Amino acid sequence: MSFRDRVTLRDAMRGIVDPSLLPLVPKRFDYVGDIAVISIPEGLEVYRDSIVSKILSMRGNTRAVLNKVSKLEGEHRVARFELLSGKSTETFHRENGYTYRMDVRKVFFNPRLYWERARVASKVIPGESVLIPFAGVGPFVLPSAGKGAAVCAIEINPEAFASLKENVRLNRLEGQVTVIQDDAESILSHPGFLKSEGFQLPENGFDRAIVPTPYDMDRFLGEVSGHVRKGGKIHFYTFKTDSQIPGLVEEYEKMGLKVEYYRRCGNIAPGVSRWVFDLIRNDSPNSKKTK
Repeated sequence: MSFRDRVTLRDAMRGIVDPSLLPLVPKRFDYVGDIAVISIPEGLEVYRDSIVSKILSMRGNTRAVLNKVSKLEGEHRVARFELLSGKSTETFHRENGYTYRMDVRKVFFNPRLYWERARVASKVIPGESVLIPFAGVGPFVLPSAGKGAAVCAIEINPEAFASLKENVRLNRLEGQVTVIQDDAESILSHPGFLKSEGFQLPENGFDRAIVPTPYDMDRFLGEVSGHVRKGGKIHFYTFKTDSQIPGLVEEYEKMGLKVEYYRRCGNIAPGVSRWVFDLIRNDSPNSKKTK
């Protein structure tokens, strides 16, 4: 989980970094398993070794330190990293009672969303059919399957797909999850492919869809909603400014989606945040709008 201590990394670097450069030091960094992940901005290159030493001293079992040097890139949604300390970037990460094996440099995983993932999992009902495109290494998949849902998970990145299959096995959920490696848009445009993969499509549509949408893919909501039954639930993630939210609520309702709840799930850029919308397909036109 994210590094949360009484002393931030910036505070810990006082007296080491030049005072004029101290505001550049990140206040926080993330742990994925026993690997620390940080983004060291330009201007602090001369202090990299000192920053790494300080991070290693903050938690004794830290096995590697990665510097994130790019945003997510390409269809596989993977950032570029620089290994500053350690030899391997494979790790086991534990979250909400489940274990995830992954290579942090080859897959996308955001440990800061652990509370949000637990929130969504708490809503899953045993026996539901759940569709999860952009499934990654399984942080929405395993908790849903663990609640007794039948999950169809789609992931295009071969590394994440391999990790997802392994994580399903590690957590003994093989009977609950069908994992498909392909492009989610292509798959859902040709639902007959799901049958060919051995997944029993619900007759009236999925009971629930959990959609951790990549940036700039809002168009996908229309596609996925067509595979959810009337009265079914959709948890849809998007990236927007505060000012865009009222218009988005209106747009969703025009699509026949009741906005049951929405909230901000962290900032990703100045003025831009990740938002989650809990939607109900073809429900009443009234909505509860909660920030």
